[in-house]
Amino acid sequence: MQNGTAYSGGDGPAHGELEAQLTVELASVVSAARRRATRDGDRQVDTAHLLHGLLESDPAVRASFGSGPQVARLLGYLVQRSIGYGLQWHGTVEDSGAVPLVAEGVVPGWSPAAAAAMDGALDRARARYASGADCLDLLAALVDDPESRAVEVLRRASVDTAMLAARLDGERARLD
Repeated sequence: MQNGTAYSGGDGPAHGELEAQLTVELASVVSAARRRATRDGDRQVDTAHLLHGLLESDPAVRASFGSGPQVARLLGYLVQRSIGYGLQWHGTVEDSGAVPLVAEGVVPGWSPAAAAAMDGALDRARARYASGADCLDLLAALVDDPESRAVEVLRRASVDTAMLAARLDGERARLD
């Protein structure tokens, strides 16, 4: 049986090992991102798919954007992906430069930037000795790549990504 969150990045976990390193909520986000990519006819899960899943699924992620219309604006851009905004991405591989596009260990079904973000989330969880990466770990890892599709969407929705990154680091320090 194939794992619904199939992923194998770099020195990170293989297919069946990933779910053991994610919270239940983050595993659900990853599954939703895979379904969204398939439904949209995209060859790979990219960082915008992951961002969409985070915003739809996790109240802590939504709260990290503060009050106001930013979350609604972000979801509006992400929903438009298959009918307008984001069509330029259709059928292309997201390569933000986070990892080389053609490299050993490229993750089947994941863009290089999405694989790097997942590795970053796992690294953040390990750094704080957590049993699994959570949704805020992944959001912080997405924001760390300024050339990713997720950050492009955030900027288009007028999100100050530097302030968001600082807020996420502050929230994590407060929770730990």
